[in-house]
Amino acid sequence: MQNRRRHITVGVRYLQLLRFPRLPIVFVCAGLFCLGPGKILGQDAVSIEDQLHALAEKNRLLQDQVAAQQKAIDELKARVAALDQASTRSPPPAPAVEYQAAQAPAPELPSSPGSGLGVRISGEGGLVYFLSGREGSYPNGEFRWDDAKIFLDASVWKDVYFYSELDLITRETNDQNLHFGEMYIDFENVSALWDEDRLLNVRAGRFYVPFGEEYQVRGVMENPLIAHSASDIWGMDQGLEIYGQRGPASYAVAVMDGGISRLNTAHDDKSVAGRIGYDPGGGLHLSASAMWTGWLSAGGDELSAIWFGNGFFRAVGPAATTFEASLEELDATYRWKGATATLAGGLVQFDDNAPGADDHRNLSYYYFELSRHLGDRLFGAVRFSGIQAPGGYPLAGLGDIDEYFFGNVLTTELYRLSLGVGYKFGSPLELKLDFSPEWGRTTAGGGRDREDLFSTELGFKF
Repeated sequence: MQNRRRHITVGVRYLQLLRFPRLPIVFVCAGLFCLGPGKILGQDAVSIEDQLHALAEKNRLLQDQVAAQQKAIDELKARVAALDQASTRSPPPAPAVEYQAAQAPAPELPSSPGSGLGVRISGEGGLVYFLSGREGSYPNGEFRWDDAKIFLDASVWKDVYFYSELDLITRETNDQNLHFGEMYIDFENVSALWDEDRLLNVRAGRFYVPFGEEYQVRGVMENPLIAHSASDIWGMDQGLEIYGQRGPASYAVAVMDGGISRLNTAHDDKSVAGRIGYDPGGGLHLSASAMWTGWLSAGGDELSAIWFGNGFFRAVGPAATTFEASLEELDATYRWKGATATLAGGLVQFDDNAPGADDHRNLSYYYFELSRHLGDRLFGAVRFSGIQAPGGYPLAGLGDIDEYFFGNVLTTELYRLSLGVGYKFGSPLELKLDFSPEWGRTTAGGGRDREDLFSTELGFKF
């Protein structure tokens, strides 16, 4: 605009010097006004075209940079996913699922200390309401936390991991103190030294006893119900474990202290437990387990490390100084689209050394469970379980533990039916409802039919 005005002003002054009449001057000025913008616009058009070319080139360079950045982001995501897979190779709360963990090879990790080590902190728990019959564990109804745990999983070296579990609240304890759960070092894929993938892995520390299958799915988020089976066999103990897999076959063998967790053991026997598994395909999984608690001290250990019937194994005779139990179990699980069916059964041989008394007991137990998705988010489950102890044994079940386990009341049979439905808000959050009637008989002939348990739970994990 300033250039155009300058051209017009110069032209007018030049015409005035020539002393042209004013009217022609007006027409001449109009012509200059029209010619001036065209010339300027032409120059601007050339300038704009150059600028557009420059912008296009800048845009191309930016697109190249964005593509390079996206490639770097994708590579970073892949590395993070690999580290996440390594840290969750044994998902809590039952990281001792050897036959499952061995199916997925662990990613390569740094072979030198202090470089690229991964640490993962996770947890799970539940807010639950329990209401039982008047002879059950919760006759007054209780709001409480249920099995709230914090897990730490850290890579130490190539294929060497440290795992620790902090139990904030455990359903089976009667206190609000913090307790240590599992704490071990895992030496994975030791068999790679002789070119055998996942055939031998070594675990040392405190870990779940590798017996049976239920303990691997009894956590808040893994259990489709809230109640457990009548037998509910699980436990943690200190020792050494080897496990591995070749093709469809897997195994786990552990040598442990055997007694309930203390700083010092009160006996010289060691507990031995083992499980072999086989996956023939088509969603079927089979396993056989066996264990021996060793002869435990009734005065020192008092209780076994393994949990049974909502209690432990303990001496029956009041004058007994030692006791032991041998267990065998068979498990079968079949999974198909949206459903899982499990059948398990086992035998227990128990004895103690009470003088002048025959405290040998043969017990049997079993359970059948079916769970199924009823929609995108809704699911349901049913389980029937039972324990038979012809000679009588202290079985707490859903009853008062002081009466049926620590007391003198011995149970000959105990049965439980659990019915439940649940709703998944998402994989980390779900709501469950459960009704578990329980009944049985004691050695005195009395019935156990006022222990039924109603429960509802909001479970979560992170």
